[in-house]
Amino acid sequence: MTADYLSRMSRPLRLEFAGALYHLTSRGDHREKIYLDDDDRRTFLDLLGKEILQQHWLCYGYCLMDNHYHVLIETPEPNLVRGMRRLNGVYTRSFNRRHGRVGHVFQGRYKAILVDKENYLLELCRYIVLNPVWAKIVTAAAKWPWSSYRATAGESPCPKWLVADKVVGFFSGRRSSYRRFVTEGITQGSIWEHLNGQIDLGEEEFLGRMQNIVDRTGVRGIAKAQRKPLTPSVEEIVDRVGSAYAISASQVLDRNHGEAYGLAAYLMRRVANLPLAEVARRMGVSPARISQIQTKIENGKASPKMVAVLKHYKVKD
Repeated sequence: MTADYLSRMSRPLRLEFAGALYHLTSRGDHREKIYLDDDDRRTFLDLLGKEILQQHWLCYGYCLMDNHYHVLIETPEPNLVRGMRRLNGVYTRSFNRRHGRVGHVFQGRYKAILVDKENYLLELCRYIVLNPVWAKIVTAAAKWPWSSYRATAGESPCPKWLVADKVVGFFSGRRSSYRRFVTEGITQGSIWEHLNGQIDLGEEEFLGRMQNIVDRTGVRGIAKAQRKPLTPSVEEIVDRVGSAYAISASQVLDRNHGEAYGLAAYLMRRVANLPLAEVARRMGVSPARISQIQTKIENGKASPKMVAVLKHYKVKD
């Protein structure tokens, strides 16, 4: 079974399913730096956080090195590829624009290793934040500001997209136990000795479950195991906005109803997670216009009606 699964997981396949846990990494083209300064790092973390919230991912840990990054995420919905394609793509454009460059920033596509959550989640949380220590950049995880360690250890504010409390929860809520666990890992052996075919990290039972998913969903292109999505439908969004503004669904989609129209477009992107081009098509405007609407709502002051709808969908303060 294991051999069959590994042989079928060829390069074009990304196995996506609800509840999958991935260790993600991407290196600089020709191993060059992907962050030239702290502003680059802040830009990347901002984009990472937005994508995590957009895709409803759970981020257990991250670490930004000079020429690569590590991120550990769980996907409640099978949407890894959509989010990662956008993250690396948008960062590449931002990096090139800021530094007056053209071409690739990352070396090919990102690497995604499926992880057996039950056996390896905590080991990977530790492995990720210890990278700067093993690279001899710093002497302790707490001395590297570009990882999730400080937030999880309670030594710095925690971004809303990092599930640090879930990690600490594995230590009965004791951050001191988490800090000790990380420190003890400095002298531990390599976690990657259990890596199978460069595609997953898990025991035989885990490989069997992955085999079943592949058998059930097929292996052409991107294999997905779907379940009822967490995101609302366009129809539900339009009805919700219409109720808030006391107008019909057709009026919500009419540009004459500016605020309601913009809010619906924003929620299609931010909550329903539709591609930019699809929202533009539905709203009868250009993708650039949808981007403008999204930026305006994210940076502007919301009216009471808008606040009520955004609060319902748990977006924007």
